[in-house]
Amino acid sequence: MDTLLPDIEAFRSAHGLSEWKFGDLALGDRHLVRQLRNGRELRRNTTARVRQFMATYAPSPPRPQRGEAGR
Repeated sequence: MDTLLPDIEAFRSAHGLSEWKFGDLALGDRHLVRQLRNGRELRRNTTARVRQFMATYAPSPPRPQRGEAGR
C-alpha cells in the first residue's frame, strides 16, 4: 500500500506548509496534494522526487519583522 499521501500530510503538518506551498516546493505543482486526494497516481521517479524533497527539506529561517533588524 502506498503511504505517500499520509506521509505528505504528516510532513505538511509538522512543517506548517499549505497544500499548494508543499506542491510548489516539491514539484513546482501547486495542485499536487489535491490531485493526489482525487486519485492522481505518480510515476515511481516522481514519487521518489517527492520523498527526496521531504527527506532533505530545510526551511528557511524566518525573516525578521520590520524594525527588528540589527537588534
